[in-house]
Amino acid sequence: SMASPALLMRVVASAYSVAEKAATIVRNVMSAGDLGIVEKAGPNDLQTKADRLVQMSICASLARKFPKVTIIGEEELPTGDVTEDLIEDGHCEEILKKPCPAQYTGIKEEELVIWVDPLDGTKEYTEGLLDHVTVLIGIAYGGKAIAGVINQPYYNYEAGANAVLGRTIWGVLGMGAFGFQLTEAPAGKHIVVTTRSHSSALVNECIAALNPDHVIRVGGAGNKIIQLIEGKASAYVFASPGCKKWDTCAPEAILHAVGGKITDIRGNSFQYNKDVKHMNSAGVLATLRNYDYYASRIPNTVKESLVP
Repeated sequence: SMASPALLMRVVASAYSVAEKAATIVRNVMSAGDLGIVEKAGPNDLQTKADRLVQMSICASLARKFPKVTIIGEEELPTGDVTEDLIEDGHCEEILKKPCPAQYTGIKEEELVIWVDPLDGTKEYTEGLLDHVTVLIGIAYGGKAIAGVINQPYYNYEAGANAVLGRTIWGVLGMGAFGFQLTEAPAGKHIVVTTRSHSSALVNECIAALNPDHVIRVGGAGNKIIQLIEGKASAYVFASPGCKKWDTCAPEAILHAVGGKITDIRGNSFQYNKDVKHMNSAGVLATLRNYDYYASRIPNTVKESLVP
């Protein structure tokens, strides 16, 4: 008989199905028309009914299957009973069939930390910029992002009434990433993707120093990493403390799985162990290729104003 799949592959296979369920919840909340918007820290820090329901669905579904895994979600929510209609018990068979990279075959449940952003790009979601929205499930081991799932609930939404909505991208370090067409940005072009709703003098000073040919301003960390792996942008640059571990864990695993690189603005890698602080207070610098080119052009004044 076949050996049963390694824990990591079972977690990723479940996270894939859990993310697809999350996407359905996101679309259902939007089509029902009552977003239930709550301001958290201010008008650019929002929470909707979709953020709340999706986080409950993801965390409860994964905790039921993997009770010893640490799961950290963005939203502060009461730990009440989650209704059965929010539980996803399925998994992606295709993922279970793939062999686990050797370095991860011995992982135990209690060694994994899962970072969950139930709806990355909430502000854009409330404004109808639906292609910016992602659901992020990042899986960390030994403080490193080693696997991730990014679901885009509204992928293809501008393709007309009969288009199939949504897609799920997933990846594991040492194996690669799947569910999209890996594409490099145009050679010799410096296209920077950055924040849409959290701009500042520092953010703009940093971008100006890179002398980009073009700047794309979009919401969501997941969405920005997708811009890199699909060749629409050559660097993701965010010289500000706004982004958190649940924003970067899944995207980092996918980017690293295809040979890209993400750090803070000062070049430090992110840590994802369960006791780490949630804020990535020294910003983000990420590329699929040519990381050193961009890193070498970040001004020292910018680096000095961002303290890890």
